[in-house]
Amino acid sequence: MTANPWLIPFTTLRRNPGSRRHEQRTGRIGELSVAGSVVPAEAEVGADAVLDSVGGGIEVTAELWAPWHGECRRCLRPLSGELRCDVRELYRPRTAGELADADEDTYPLQGDTLDLGQLVRDALLLELPIAPVCRVDCQGLCPTCGADRNDGPCGCTPSGDPRVAALDVLREPGEAGRS
Repeated sequence: MTANPWLIPFTTLRRNPGSRRHEQRTGRIGELSVAGSVVPAEAEVGADAVLDSVGGGIEVTAELWAPWHGECRRCLRPLSGELRCDVRELYRPRTAGELADADEDTYPLQGDTLDLGQLVRDALLLELPIAPVCRVDCQGLCPTCGADRNDGPCGCTPSGDPRVAALDVLREPGEAGRS
């Protein structure tokens, strides 16, 4: 079993308020998934973090990165890329029976190590694209035949909207294709 790369000892940092330490960590955080966009379980995730000893805790400022993959929401082509995000969070000690306040958004400091793993998971999960597209002007798939309209027209004749078909009788002759 290998050591957890996300656990950072902070005892000396806490003894010297105002002190700072730089940490670079890489490792796995498990699979993250949102609406088909995925950071694979075996992916190497990275963090370039600065830990500052502040009154009442440790402030972590970090740049995070991870590979991801998914599919275009319009044409279903496979997509991949790298997530990058910046975070700034506070870790604060809690006693054994103390619960976090509902209004407080801090990570717990327990024992003599700071667990960067949950922060990395939370931040990257929020960065995963919910509806990624391969390009802004992606035409998507034809709803009739399923052809990829990015490759050219499919040859289907567009059918009218069945919800307004009864109104088609009100059109002038020759207005069939206009809205």
